[in-house]
Amino acid sequence: MKKINLILVLLFITSISCAQKSPKKQVDGNIDGVNISVDYGSPFVKNRVIWGKLVKYDKVWRAGANENTTFSFDKDVTIAGNKLPAGKYGLFMIPKENGEWIVIFNSKSDAWGHFSYKEKEDVFRVKIAPNFVNDNQEELLYTIGKNSIDFSWEKARLSIPVSE
Repeated sequence: MKKINLILVLLFITSISCAQKSPKKQVDGNIDGVNISVDYGSPFVKNRVIWGKLVKYDKVWRAGANENTTFSFDKDVTIAGNKLPAGKYGLFMIPKENGEWIVIFNSKSDAWGHFSYKEKEDVFRVKIAPNFVNDNQEELLYTIGKNSIDFSWEKARLSIPVSE
């Protein structure tokens, strides 16, 4: 009986994992000798209105899908002028209809989305102006550039400056 229960649990977990429509992604890179890893769920636009509808303006968003997005650094870094000790952080954003978006580095890195987000666990927040382009990025994408971690989804582009 225990063997059957174990098999049923494994089948359930597998079916849940495979049912996620936003695949889990990881991007690794290096900026100024700092190893960086970004883990995130990557949703697709799928002809939906993203900004202001699917992702609400002025509300905390997990900056991806499913589990919250995490950034990991193997050395201390500076993010937009703010010192950040080496470690793993939850990343959240507050998109704005006009003006700069708020990018949040949170000490909690093991949440399921923004549902258990608590502002008191923020390490810091930075304001970054998004750039909107004509090209559509269908699948949410993070990349590690020369001096930044870059976010692209739908027509929004955001560069988070990183230095040692």
